[in-house]
Amino acid sequence: MTTDDKQTAESGRPAPIKAIPVKHPGQWVAGTIVVVLAGLFIYGAATNDNYHWDTFGKYLFEVRILSGVGYTLALTILAMVGGVALGVLLAVMRMSPNGVFRWAAWIYLWVFRGTPVYVQLILWGLFGSLYPTINIGVPFGPTFVEWDAQEFSLQHVFVLATIGLALNEAAYMAEIVRAGISSVGEGQMEASTALGMTWGQTMRRTVLPQAMRVIIPPTGNELISMLKTTSLVSAVPFTLDVFGRQGDIAGVNFQPIPLLLVASAWYLAVTSVLMVGQHFLEKRYARGSSRNLSDAQLENLAAANNPNLIGG
Repeated sequence: MTTDDKQTAESGRPAPIKAIPVKHPGQWVAGTIVVVLAGLFIYGAATNDNYHWDTFGKYLFEVRILSGVGYTLALTILAMVGGVALGVLLAVMRMSPNGVFRWAAWIYLWVFRGTPVYVQLILWGLFGSLYPTINIGVPFGPTFVEWDAQEFSLQHVFVLATIGLALNEAAYMAEIVRAGISSVGEGQMEASTALGMTWGQTMRRTVLPQAMRVIIPPTGNELISMLKTTSLVSAVPFTLDVFGRQGDIAGVNFQPIPLLLVASAWYLAVTSVLMVGQHFLEKRYARGSSRNLSDAQLENLAAANNPNLIGG
């Protein structure tokens, strides 16, 4: 009898199980193949003169490229801010008891999600041709303000590009926000309504704060997607972003490959930073994801909104 058997017999408890990990040689073989193929690709690209790595290094931090990165970031941030703000409004309209609001929001989503963003940007570039002059006044009566939209569209291409991206993004953010709102239990809305909150106050004070845990992760993905979508603003046309800048330079030195790699390197660098930020945001909003507001918290919200509702 072994020592373990003696101890088991004396204590009356079963001996601990000694788990032996199962070997998976196939995984090691597959991993080795992947590493070898990746190494061969990197070596082949590094030694391929057609990539023109000297040109890549020359323009990677060139002032025009850096300026283009700045415009790309500005487009991304402004378009996302506008898209999120309008998306929240559209989501609330879609869930509103008012039928006119619901249908107006549905038609907006139908149009902007059903047509390519590139086509929408082209139309924004043609805004001055579609509406050369915009008159504000009484229909079939006097005109109070006459706005030269054609001149505006020629002088403010950046603004048109931002508007085009924001309006398209709003359609997708509306669905993300609506999904987040739908994730909040019906009991939360019913309790808020019972405490005297209006529908709008319930959405603003009770539902939307809890829906953030569902809204934040896909919003991070939309931000990263927006960064790359800015490369389409040449359709407006706006060419001061990083993609447009590399195209201008490549049109002069006739070396499009290294300039495309320069733009790709900057997109990849900014995307990597955004992915790290998204990771920490998701961890933060994942805490207590299963919690709902307690009755006391709902009463406090209602009291803050109208102190006369509770406690006289």
